[in-house]
Amino acid sequence: MKPAPFDYFAPGTAEEALALLDEHGDAAKPLAGGQSLIPAMNFRLARPQVLVDLNRAADLSYIRSEKAGLAVGAMTRQRAIERSDLVARVAPLLAEAMPWIAHPQIRNRGTVGGSLAHADPSAELPAVALALEARFRARSAAGERSIAVADFFKGMLETALQPGELLVEVTLPALAPRTGTAFLEVARRHGDYALVGVAVVVTLDAKGRCQAARIACLSVVEAGWPVPRFDGRQLIFKALDFLRQSCVGFSLYGADPNLRLAEQILRGLGFLLRARYPLNASPDLHEAAAWLVAQGTARTNGLSPDAEQLVAAARRIEQA
Repeated sequence: MKPAPFDYFAPGTAEEALALLDEHGDAAKPLAGGQSLIPAMNFRLARPQVLVDLNRAADLSYIRSEKAGLAVGAMTRQRAIERSDLVARVAPLLAEAMPWIAHPQIRNRGTVGGSLAHADPSAELPAVALALEARFRARSAAGERSIAVADFFKGMLETALQPGELLVEVTLPALAPRTGTAFLEVARRHGDYALVGVAVVVTLDAKGRCQAARIACLSVVEAGWPVPRFDGRQLIFKALDFLRQSCVGFSLYGADPNLRLAEQILRGLGFLLRARYPLNASPDLHEAAAWLVAQGTARTNGLSPDAEQLVAAARRIEQA
């Protein structure tokens, strides 16, 4: 398997890369870590006539703290994010998600911007960006613009980036006080594509009640996005109801009910709830969470759990 013929350029700066993309237009494709593009080219699923290699553009690789939060250059390696104390402190959800991405060898080459611009619905970084309400800075020869995460992902492998435009920076806003985050995914083996994953950001008020929350899923629907924003005490009820409606009728790997999409989601949410809330403080919530875990692991003949029981469990969680 070999790629179709192409011209190769390795610019040393972002400016040089933008000039090449502008010169060659639709025929050009930027190359970041290459973990997705190169295999696609070898299978001839992608046939760029011009390849613009960004790996020498050092001005696109950085992690820095700003007043608004955390700024990450598009060519920053995923392994650098994983090992960064600054990321762990300012954006713990991003740090928590990084070890779930494939294997260290992949993270050594893979970049933050490359994964986000690829927009794979089974990838971890798009879900994290959605949960954290990231903003994307895109540049072209004509200028630059800022894109909200809600407007960036358009569908499977499709973003708002235009021909000649390059994602150069991702900004993650600082977390509000009393905010917690969590990331969880389920895969057949560690490093495999996730059967389902969830990134969660929850903010409590001064009395310890849920004030606002944001949930983003991966490997759930065609594009993985958008997942509605859930606020206040109805967070879990609305989230479960959304997932129930989204997953009815979906199945993976034939008839094995342990791998059914809806059950994996319920199992993951159940474990997440049990891990995040102390039993003595929320016994009703733990009872509902235990039911979710049981539903996620039970071998049943249906494609999805019983809707009546699901709603009843969700209401117990809502009232906890």
